[in-house]
Amino acid sequence: MPLSEQTRRELRGRGHSLKPVVSIGSAGFSKAVQREIDLSLEHHELMKIKLAAGDRESRQALIDEICSRCNAELIQAIGHIALVYRKKQD
Repeated sequence: MPLSEQTRRELRGRGHSLKPVVSIGSAGFSKAVQREIDLSLEHHELMKIKLAAGDRESRQALIDEICSRCNAELIQAIGHIALVYRKKQD
């Protein structure tokens, strides 16, 4: 279910003070990185990810892959930092 603009705004506000929890380097998006992102999203719901991909298109492709494989939603992407959200399972 897509998030409303009001919810996105609130999440961006909450995410402003967060530090990146996971950094994805030249090795790319491996199973271990996916597991770490899943665990962090399960615990926190909202997290920042630092991406070391080269250009804008490759970063966006990596963000799309992360969101797809982790069932998360992109809230904001600025430069090499992505803010992603996944509601906790009750």
